[in-house]
Amino acid sequence: MENKAIQDIFKKNFTGEILKFDELMKNHTTFRTGGPCDVMVAPESTDDIRKTIILCKRGQIPLTIMGNGSNLLVRDGGIKGIVLKISDNFCYTTINDNTITTQAGALLSSVAYKAMNKSLTGLEFASGIPGSVGGGVVMNAGAYGGELKDVLAYSVYIDGNGDIIRIGNEDHKFEYRKSIFDGGGNILIESAFSLKRGDRLAIKTRMADLNRRRREMQPLTIPNAGSVFKRPKGYFAGALIQENGLKGARFGGVCVSNKHAGFIVNDKNGTSEDVELLMEYIIKTIYNKTGVGLVPEIKIIGEKAE
Repeated sequence: MENKAIQDIFKKNFTGEILKFDELMKNHTTFRTGGPCDVMVAPESTDDIRKTIILCKRGQIPLTIMGNGSNLLVRDGGIKGIVLKISDNFCYTTINDNTITTQAGALLSSVAYKAMNKSLTGLEFASGIPGSVGGGVVMNAGAYGGELKDVLAYSVYIDGNGDIIRIGNEDHKFEYRKSIFDGGGNILIESAFSLKRGDRLAIKTRMADLNRRRREMQPLTIPNAGSVFKRPKGYFAGALIQENGLKGARFGGVCVSNKHAGFIVNDKNGTSEDVELLMEYIIKTIYNKTGVGLVPEIKIIGEKAE
């Protein structure tokens, strides 16, 4: 289906400001790269999400789900069809006793601070992660020895038929940076975390320490998408890259961070093609020198530029 036909379908079925047309994805990813999508939908309700699924299924329109765009590389040719951005408009959070329940668009860092303000411990590690709850649960996000699987109680998702389903922790089939939602057609809309009572000052101090370490070690002031590669068994990706002389390696407007070799930074208005070429060079070099195969942690989607 052509761009205009897709846009007309969504104009007829949605009102308000939740739609964007020919929106550049570089405005919605932390890499600050990526071409346009036909239509971006920023849902305000579960009904908006269900309607989007039904319209895409009925019209055989490609549907891409994204959160905060912090672990994502969108190619320069953009994305055909619909991008459902579950973010700021879908981020309501509640706290009941030791359980914090939140819509998928809430930022993990925001949820961690809300937990801290209620003297709830368990999410300190997530206070500096830039992604959304939905994206975090999909990839079992973690840092400094903690992972979301350690505190997640349940999630609610919408399947390809628009049905709403709730599953417990074990049903997520969590692995390292992976869950049942990774690559599937189900859309996570809500998660709940079971935390413990703690000392608010101790929680705040722990979060401050972790975020200080993050600022010291990671290139937070330059556009990037976090750790580019998964941790190989028995190794650390950043250490492998640094030890093999690739710190500072550059393609076009992007380079391996001089602060942390596990990151690629967009320091000179680079493109997604620059990032992919640099990733391919790193993977090939590390394999040829060490025999270790690096696997991307960031998700690469969209069309290459013509």
